[in-house]
Amino acid sequence: MVEMQLLYNYLVVGALLFGIGLIGFLSRRNMIIMFLAAEMMLQGVSLSLVAWSHFHNDLGGQVLVVFIIAIAACEAAIALALVLVMFERRGNLDIAAWHSLREANQAPFEDTPMASDPSDEPKKWPHLAPAGIVPGPEPEQELYRGKI
Repeated sequence: MVEMQLLYNYLVVGALLFGIGLIGFLSRRNMIIMFLAAEMMLQGVSLSLVAWSHFHNDLGGQVLVVFIIAIAACEAAIALALVLVMFERRGNLDIAAWHSLREANQAPFEDTPMASDPSDEPKKWPHLAPAGIVPGPEPEQELYRGKI
């Protein structure tokens, strides 16, 4: 019974890691964040494989995790190369900048503009009224020259 509860706990944590990674991958447009979210999904799957491997007293899941770690390292190297090239060419890491690489028959993706603020006037921030004595110049500034 304790083994089943331990398995369920590991599977829940693995599913949470995978779910957070999936949400991060789908909701962000920064390439670095997307690759980190993909790494988080891989770690969630790895945790689940190790939990099943321990539950069944088999090393097959742990061997798969070693391969997943190797694939994650390769993905990180490729992601670093892509990020560096993309930032060098475009100057930003927004995924929408990859439109120039799409196929000729594909229509470009158009972002829907956000609703503009109805008041375009600059906001006036509150400030305190001046109070007290206005300080005079520093004596060092009067006695010594700042530049020669």
